[in-house]
Order: sequence, then structure tokens, then C-alpha cells
Amino acid sequence: MTELTLVQAVNRGLQEAMRADPDVIVLGEDVGVNGGVFRATEGLLKEFGADRVLDTPLSETGIVGSAIGMALYGLKPVAEIQFLDFIYPAFDQIVSELAKMRYRSGGQFPCHVVVRAPYGGGIKGGLYHSQSTEAYFCHTAGLKVVVPSTPADAKGLLRTAIADEDPVLFLEPKRIYRSVTGEVPDGDHRVPFGSARTVRAGSDVSVFAYGAMVPVVTEAAAALEAEGISAEVIDLRSLVPLDEEAVLASVGRTGRAVVVHEAARCCGFGAEVAAVLAEKAFYSLKAPIARVTGYDTPFPYALENVYLPGPDRVVAAVRDTVRAG
Repeated sequence: MTELTLVQAVNRGLQEAMRADPDVIVLGEDVGVNGGVFRATEGLLKEFGADRVLDTPLSETGIVGSAIGMALYGLKPVAEIQFLDFIYPAFDQIVSELAKMRYRSGGQFPCHVVVRAPYGGGIKGGLYHSQSTEAYFCHTAGLKVVVPSTPADAKGLLRTAIADEDPVLFLEPKRIYRSVTGEVPDGDHRVPFGSARTVRAGSDVSVFAYGAMVPVVTEAAAALEAEGISAEVIDLRSLVPLDEEAVLASVGRTGRAVVVHEAARCCGFGAEVAAVLAEKAFYSLKAPIARVTGYDTPFPYALENVYLPGPDRVVAAVRDTVRAG
């Protein structure tokens, strides 16, 4: 075990994957000499050279398009997009080509590509560096979408993503890149997709979150415990595929559900979780499903802390849900 920050765990996962498999390639803007805007790829150029760590032009379309071409010839590229907010020039490449290549080729071309992107608010980045638009990609058949919240999961999910034959969107909560530390297993540590993590057991209400919202929800659960409310905290961590079994089992135990994410409310991923519960756990529910989310507005600079769900908003939603039934 090694104590690492979340961004260090990402770096370690890339390093170990590249050491284990010469077909793993890293490409993106400033990933080489500068080690990435958040230093997630620091040191990789020195160890693996410019043939495997490629500084690209400022062209998200080119980055993802090149990664697709590499994958079709047997490589396993990991493409970095500096911020999720900048991914949209590559949107057509991702949803029209990358996500569909395995299907349209009858399985002949698995398209081994991981697209890494820091997402979310909390760093005073304003509206162009703070968005959480994971739902766009969760809606795209053929893509897997995962979001770690701990250093161990950052490394473990990344190693799984690089080995997966399907394309994976790997979203990194930059707000907690360096504020969260934890022990990370050495060696070939992998976390399976479609497997939620129980952060905290509880009996009164299930609270579902992922990424940077997991520490927020955990803090809220501790405050609720002092009021006599036992909140079970579930880190989804894998959005596509979703661990429906864990979600349903948790609500089966508690009878109540609160879903938390920093993305906008309308059509956010919380709506999918709520739909699964309404369809498959209706008779277990003692109260309406609640959502605590960002707002349906552009991400604000000055009011960032108002927009982002905090422990107080989570506590208030849980209180209302518990009192409702």
C-alpha cells in the first residue's frame, strides 16, 4: 500500500499500465513536457519517450480521432482532454465513431480507447472549466462511463478501463485531485466496472453519489448521525454500467433514496437512478425520491458555492425525505 492523492493515483495507474503493456499510448495537449495541466501525466515522457507520450496540437477532434485510428491498428491509447468542458469539438468522433465502432464492425474492431477528462467545479474555474456533463455520454450506447472518488478507485478503475475492449470515458473530479488522500494497493490493482461501493452503512435512508460529491455526502451523513438519522452512503463510481443490484438492495433496506450530483438537475444522471428505483423498487419506497443537484443555469463563477451541493443541502433533503414517510 502507498499513500497517494487522487491525481497521483491516476499517474501511478498510467505508469504501471504503460510498463505492463507497450501498446498503451498517452496523448493530449501538454501531457508530455509539462505533465498535463494538473500534472496527471508528469514523468511519463521521461520514462517512456515521445513515441508513447504524445504532445498534440490544440484539437480535441484530432486527439480523439487519432486515438480511434491508433486503436484500430491494435494500440491502446489513453487520450486526455484538459477539461471536460472542452470535449465538444470531439463529440462527433466520440458518439458517432468511437462508441459505434465495435458494433458496426461486428466485433472485429474493439476500439480500445480511454478518454480521460477532469470534470466539475470547486476550483473557481468559471463556466468554461467547471461543468459536469457526464449524462451526455451515459446516454450514448457503446460507451462506458466511470468516476472515481478515492485514490484507490482512481488507479483501480483506470487500470480496468485501459484493459477494457470497449471505449471508456474516465472522468476525474479535479476538485478533490489533491484534497483527498488514501492508501492505494501496489501492483496490478483493478476495480471492476458495474460495482458500487458502500461508503457507510445505514438504515433510514440511502444516499447515492459519485466523484467529488462523495466526500460531501459522507460529511452530511456524519452530521445526520448526530440527529439520530442513519444514512447509508453509496458511491456509484461506475455510471455505465450501473450497479443496479446495489442500488436496489440499499433502498430495499432503507426505504428512502436521495441522489446527489453537481451536474444540472434536468436530465442529470440522478434522473436515471430515480427512474430505476421507480421502476424496480416502487413498493420498497416509503417516501418520494429526492435529488440534490446543481441548477439548470450556466455554471456561475461568483456563486460557485451556491451552485454546488454542499453538506447543508444534502442534510436538508435527507431530513425532508425521512420526515415524509
